[in-house]
Amino acid sequence: MTVVFASAIAAFGGSFEMALAVVLVGGLLQMVLGLLRTGGLVHFIPYPVISGFMSGIGVIIIILQLAPLLGAPASSSPLIALSQLTNTLSSINIEALSLGLLTLGIVFLTPIKLSRFVPSPLIALIFCTLLSYFSGFSVAEIGHIPTGLPELKLPRFTLEQWSVIVTLGATLALLGSIDSLLTSLVADSITHTHTRPNRELIGQGLGNTLCAFIGGLPGAGATMRTVINVNSGGTTRLSGIIHSLFLLTLLMGLAPLASQIPLAVLAGILIKVGFDILDYRMLKRLKTAPRSEILIMMAVFALTVLVDLVMAVGVGVVLAMGMLTRRVAREADISFDDHNGHHSHDVEKVGPGVRVVHVKGPLFFGSVSHMLDRIETVDKVIDTEDIIIDCLKVDFMDLTAIFALDEMVERLLQHKIRPKVVTTPAIKEQLLQINTPHLTEAIIFTNMKTAMR
Repeated sequence: MTVVFASAIAAFGGSFEMALAVVLVGGLLQMVLGLLRTGGLVHFIPYPVISGFMSGIGVIIIILQLAPLLGAPASSSPLIALSQLTNTLSSINIEALSLGLLTLGIVFLTPIKLSRFVPSPLIALIFCTLLSYFSGFSVAEIGHIPTGLPELKLPRFTLEQWSVIVTLGATLALLGSIDSLLTSLVADSITHTHTRPNRELIGQGLGNTLCAFIGGLPGAGATMRTVINVNSGGTTRLSGIIHSLFLLTLLMGLAPLASQIPLAVLAGILIKVGFDILDYRMLKRLKTAPRSEILIMMAVFALTVLVDLVMAVGVGVVLAMGMLTRRVAREADISFDDHNGHHSHDVEKVGPGVRVVHVKGPLFFGSVSHMLDRIETVDKVIDTEDIIIDCLKVDFMDLTAIFALDEMVERLLQHKIRPKVVTTPAIKEQLLQINTPHLTEAIIFTNMKTAMR
């Protein structure tokens, strides 16, 4: 989101007020998404996608924090961090490494009974920072933090740049919404609770809208901080309020204290977070889980680490949808009856030249091509005069299937074959509502015996 904001400033020739207009549009669109109840779509993301996303974030955190743990400068991406690992290992700061290892020891080994009262990351943060300060360690620290309250800023719009403002604002809204909802999914997975996604979007949108009036960067749910919060015992909304108030106290004058926190200490705390985010439930079942699910999980994991979080989830959802479509399509079954009674179903008095096509299961874009191929083999048989398409056991039809069925009836009529469709009353009503040229009431029946007569 910061990159989009920076590109907005560049696109508008350095105009900060017009960049804030992008933030305003993004916040308003987020609220619209919440009011339209689109947040509920996040619950349709399959578990392997969430698992790959969680484990990918965990590995990203661990890789990015290795350099600060060793006292070397941090990298901006996992790939850069891995490529510079040799240089990082050759420039180890022993004092920083000692602080980092001590932090890791505290966060991993502090008894649970003690952590319930005082979170282990907080113990490590205070103890190791004081140790570094009084021992005079020469290590990298957080450094200068600006103080003071922000000034009022008003967004500015121009008609010439309106399309760019809306485009970048929509990008901010989508990025922020996806990031926040995925963070909610991770939190739900850890705490075994259920977030209200639409309220989350409205809240995020309101916050970003207000940011536009005080010169603030747009924000979203932060997975790393959320996991730290939950693992430290912060399971209610009060933790978010305390978080905000603490940041406010830093702005109002306590920033010099936080500026002296060693980066190696933060790295140790974050590495523990990285290990906590890893989805051990899925990792333990890599040998026994279905291969298709493992493929989705590994694809999302690799894209999360190597490319981009949003792209990883998008590709994972598309893969899951494709595999589900293929699986459902295979459930569709098509078989035939002829005048010799060659079928398990007993159809009364099927005379010469009459064939019955039994269609079973879901009839949709994934299975309709299979049905068309089978029907074509029937309408080429010389002695066929009537074809009854039995759809009584079809669960549902989508628009693709309805149009394909209409085209099939048209082709049968061209071959001088009289078609009839037998289906349930609900699907018959659906077919008639679509009002296709050849699926008329004259050839659609809800009873097999009537169609036979």
